Amino acid sequence: MASDEPKAKRIKLEEKKLRYGLKTNDQILAEEKHKEMFEEIVKKFKVEYHAGGATQNSVKVAQWMIQEPHKVATFFGCIGKDKFGKILKEKAEEAHVEAHYYEQTEEPTGTCAACITGDNRSLVANLAAANCYKKEKHLDLEENWKLVEKAQVYYIAGFFLTVSLESILKVAKHASENNKIFCLNLSAPFICEFFKEALMKVMPYVDILFGNETEAATFAQERGFETEDIEEIAKKAQSLPKENKKRQRIVVFTQGKEGTVMTKGDKVETFPVLKIDQSEIVDTTGAGDAFVGGFLSQLVQDKTFEQCIRAGHYAANVIIRHAGCTFPEKPDFH
Repeated sequence: MASDEPKAKRIKLEEKKLRYGLKTNDQILAEEKHKEMFEEIVKKFKVEYHAGGATQNSVKVAQWMIQEPHKVATFFGCIGKDKFGKILKEKAEEAHVEAHYYEQTEEPTGTCAACITGDNRSLVANLAAANCYKKEKHLDLEENWKLVEKAQVYYIAGFFLTVSLESILKVAKHASENNKIFCLNLSAPFICEFFKEALMKVMPYVDILFGNETEAATFAQERGFETEDIEEIAKKAQSLPKENKKRQRIVVFTQGKEGTVMTKGDKVETFPVLKIDQSEIVDTTGAGDAFVGGFLSQLVQDKTFEQCIRAGHYAANVIIRHAGCTFPEKPDFH
């Protein structure tokens, strides 16, 4: 993560973003041209390292919101046998999350550069090990699948569609067949655009669909919804074919400082976010992940969807006051 508030530094970071083709508030996968950017950022800016990963962020925030008991959440992912992998394991332990990593030696642990200018951020992910997750080497193992069977709620970021569609489908079908809740996040415009076939294979199993306004707009464009109205997009996404008819799909779209849109029955409601002074925003990285974490923390306790949204807004409001997806010791949410 690179951030620097003095104006000269900020202009420099803006220039870097232009040079590497980065857009404000976007998320992309690192290409060859971005490799040197990682080195340059470390050399020229004050860099902070935080444990991340979209799904892992959400799971940590959910556990933080719940507090006790510990290890309510189990996380599966893939890391390298290296320094960053060790840090991720330690951070998961500190956050009281039960993390079961597939550890391999082909690729190093993934990294993500978060370039922050003002209250905007641009993310460039070098997946590395995160791209190496193997269903047959990890998810299919009896001791791991038992953990899947034990769970009642599942959450997967759309980013994972680029890695292991077969893993997602195995979990999604299990949830659907057992009337459990399966949640998916659109995660980034490029997922909606370049991985739409994989996305639409999973969609029939999705009980709760998360996304932000940019992702919703790209999704609508790719699906030919012929509307830019976010409430209409939410309705149309809700009515896409669904396997488990016992649960109507819920669609939740956040819009930064604008209200969050949620489908409920035949209605679409908008919930205002918590107000925050511009000067208190440190870093918006992980705000969407935190929203999901807050939402899930109430969902697993069978709270109302309104309460889930309230918790999501609270968690996101806390996270943007801190660098990376980090938080104080205890939440103050009632």
